[in-house]
Amino acid sequence: MYIILLLVSFCASAAGAVCGIGGGVIIKPVLDAMNIADVSSISFLSGCTVLSMSCYSVGKAVLAGESGIERHTGTPLALGAAFGGILGKNLFSLLRELSAQPERVGGYQSVCLALVTLGTLAYTIFQPGIKTRRVEGRAACGVIGMVLGVMSSFLGIGGGPINLAVLYFFFSMSAKTAAQNSLYIILFSQTASLLTTFIARSVPLFEPPWLAVMVAGGILGGMAGRALNRKLSEAQVALMFKGLMLLIIGVSCYNAAGYLT
Repeated sequence: MYIILLLVSFCASAAGAVCGIGGGVIIKPVLDAMNIADVSSISFLSGCTVLSMSCYSVGKAVLAGESGIERHTGTPLALGAAFGGILGKNLFSLLRELSAQPERVGGYQSVCLALVTLGTLAYTIFQPGIKTRRVEGRAACGVIGMVLGVMSSFLGIGGGPINLAVLYFFFSMSAKTAAQNSLYIILFSQTASLLTTFIARSVPLFEPPWLAVMVAGGILGGMAGRALNRKLSEAQVALMFKGLMLLIIGVSCYNAAGYLT
């Protein structure tokens, strides 16, 4: 099991660091499919792994002077995402409490993730014919970031493809620039979400060695993904992103069927 968790967290984090999707969007549905723990525990483990990877990737890029973060828009987005992360975490907890069958919440997460990813894939395919915008206002950036934070925290995925689609459309960013800004947003939203969990003393039960292995995999994946990102072209990053979305849709549909039937 340790080897499997290490491989999943490493591969997902490496892909996430390249494309800017955080890795949680892969870790969460894959671990759900393995049925190794309940949805709350998997969301927590996934969130910690994504946070470790994004901390490394963003921190390393800043220290190396290679950061592509557009601070005038990226920081309001990130702060909005932090607030949204808290709201999304509370929404998830409320839904579990109100549900007669709490485990079915995993099914709702899977359905939402499949739909969001499908919509993002459709946008990515037709993107060349879609006119993008260039949002500059801090208030508008904050609201957009809040929506992203709510979605990522509620779904337990850290960030996901929706971050990139939003950055493409509303801010006219290239694939690599969007990837770095997406990780910056994920860093804030996941930090806020996990701090809320600790403050509320609602940390779910999990195997501590699993967390250590997955965080190690997240950091190592961030290192590998950062190195790979510098070697790939914009077109190759975009192609990899589309392939990952197809994988996420397939696994999410499988999980939804398992939870809801």
